[in-house]
Amino acid sequence: MQLVWNGHYALFFEDAREAFGRQYQLGYMDILRNGYYVPLVEQHFYYKSPLKFGDKAKIIINYQDCASPKLIFKYKIYNLTSGYIATIGQSTQVFTDLNHELVLSLPDFMLNWKKQFNLL
Repeated sequence: MQLVWNGHYALFFEDAREAFGRQYQLGYMDILRNGYYVPLVEQHFYYKSPLKFGDKAKIIINYQDCASPKLIFKYKIYNLTSGYIATIGQSTQVFTDLNHELVLSLPDFMLNWKKQFNLL
Protein backbone atom coordinates (compact mmCIF):
# COMPACT_ATOMS: atom_id res chain seq x y z
CA MET A 1 0.00 0.00 0.00
CA GLN A 2 3.10 2.21 0.23
CA LEU A 3 1.97 3.41 3.68
CA VAL A 4 3.97 3.39 6.88
CA TRP A 5 3.04 0.24 8.81
CA ASN A 6 0.84 1.03 11.82
CA GLY A 7 3.24 -0.76 14.20
CA HIS A 8 5.89 1.88 13.51
CA TYR A 9 3.79 4.50 15.28
CA ALA A 10 4.50 2.82 18.62
CA LEU A 11 8.20 3.17 17.84
CA PHE A 12 7.73 6.82 16.92
CA PHE A 13 6.04 7.44 20.28
CA GLU A 14 8.86 5.59 22.08
CA ASP A 15 11.48 7.68 20.27
CA ALA A 16 9.63 10.83 21.34
CA ARG A 17 9.54 9.66 24.98
CA GLU A 18 13.26 8.96 24.92
CA ALA A 19 14.01 12.38 23.41
CA PHE A 20 11.76 14.05 26.00
CA GLY A 21 13.59 12.18 28.76
CA ARG A 22 17.00 13.29 27.51
CA GLN A 23 15.88 16.91 27.23
CA TYR A 24 14.12 17.09 30.61
CA GLN A 25 16.21 14.72 32.74
CA LEU A 26 13.40 12.18 32.88
CA GLY A 27 14.93 9.39 30.85
CA TYR A 28 14.59 5.74 31.67
CA MET A 29 18.07 5.66 33.24
CA ASP A 30 17.27 8.76 35.33
CA ILE A 31 14.17 6.97 36.63
CA LEU A 32 16.10 3.75 37.25
CA ARG A 33 18.82 5.61 39.20
CA ASN A 34 16.03 6.79 41.49
CA GLY A 35 14.88 3.21 42.08
CA TYR A 36 11.91 2.89 39.74
CA TYR A 37 10.70 1.46 36.47
CA VAL A 38 7.93 3.01 34.36
CA PRO A 39 6.27 0.30 32.29
CA LEU A 40 3.85 1.29 29.58
CA VAL A 41 0.29 0.30 30.51
CA GLU A 42 -1.79 2.08 27.90
CA GLN A 43 -1.28 3.58 24.46
CA HIS A 44 -3.79 5.01 21.99
CA PHE A 45 -3.44 6.04 18.37
CA TYR A 46 -5.88 8.02 16.28
CA TYR A 47 -4.91 7.90 12.64
CA LYS A 48 -5.93 11.07 10.84
CA SER A 49 -3.99 11.00 7.59
CA PRO A 50 -1.55 8.40 6.28
CA LEU A 51 2.20 8.66 6.26
CA LYS A 52 3.59 7.25 3.04
CA PHE A 53 7.05 5.90 2.43
CA GLY A 54 9.36 8.84 1.82
CA ASP A 55 7.20 11.40 3.65
CA LYS A 56 8.94 13.63 6.16
CA ALA A 57 7.34 13.70 9.60
CA LYS A 58 7.71 15.56 12.88
CA ILE A 59 6.45 14.39 16.26
CA ILE A 60 5.46 16.72 19.08
CA ILE A 61 5.27 15.27 22.60
CA ASN A 62 3.73 16.95 25.63
CA TYR A 63 3.81 15.83 29.23
CA GLN A 64 0.31 15.77 30.76
CA ASP A 65 0.56 16.54 34.45
CA CYS A 66 -1.55 14.53 36.88
CA ALA A 67 -1.57 13.95 40.64
CA SER A 68 -1.32 10.16 40.27
CA PRO A 69 2.01 8.34 40.10
CA LYS A 70 1.91 8.11 36.31
CA LEU A 71 3.62 9.54 33.28
CA ILE A 72 1.09 10.60 30.68
CA PHE A 73 2.21 11.90 27.31
CA LYS A 74 0.24 13.28 24.39
CA TYR A 75 1.57 13.12 20.85
CA LYS A 76 0.96 14.68 17.45
CA ILE A 77 2.70 13.39 14.36
CA TYR A 78 2.75 15.92 11.53
CA ASN A 79 3.26 14.87 7.95
CA LEU A 80 5.59 17.62 6.78
CA THR A 81 5.23 16.48 3.16
CA SER A 82 1.45 16.89 3.02
CA GLY A 83 1.03 19.44 5.81
CA TYR A 84 -1.58 17.32 7.59
CA ILE A 85 -1.67 15.81 11.05
CA ALA A 86 -1.01 12.12 10.52
CA THR A 87 -1.64 10.77 14.00
CA ILE A 88 -2.50 11.89 17.50
CA GLY A 89 -2.23 9.72 20.57
CA GLN A 90 -1.55 9.26 24.23
CA SER A 91 0.46 6.91 26.42
CA THR A 92 0.38 6.12 30.12
CA GLN A 93 3.18 4.65 32.20
CA VAL A 94 3.00 3.74 35.87
CA PHE A 95 5.74 3.65 38.46
CA THR A 96 6.90 0.36 39.93
CA ASP A 97 9.68 -0.34 42.36
CA LEU A 98 12.62 -2.50 41.32
CA ASN A 99 10.66 -5.60 42.37
CA HIS A 100 7.99 -4.63 39.82
CA GLU A 101 5.48 -3.75 42.55
CA LEU A 102 3.10 -0.92 41.70
CA VAL A 103 3.93 2.38 43.44
CA LEU A 104 0.82 4.10 44.80
CA SER A 105 2.23 7.53 45.60
CA LEU A 106 4.32 9.88 43.52
CA PRO A 107 8.03 9.27 44.13
CA ASP A 108 9.97 12.09 45.78
CA PHE A 109 12.23 12.55 42.77
CA MET A 110 9.12 13.18 40.64
CA LEU A 111 7.88 15.79 43.10
CA ASN A 112 11.26 17.50 42.80
CA TRP A 113 11.13 17.19 39.00
CA LYS A 114 7.69 18.80 38.94
CA LYS A 115 8.93 21.64 41.16
CA GLN A 116 11.91 22.17 38.85
CA PHE A 117 9.59 22.60 35.87
CA ASN A 118 6.94 24.63 37.76
CA LEU A 119 4.30 21.90 37.60
CA LEU A 120 3.38 22.15 41.31
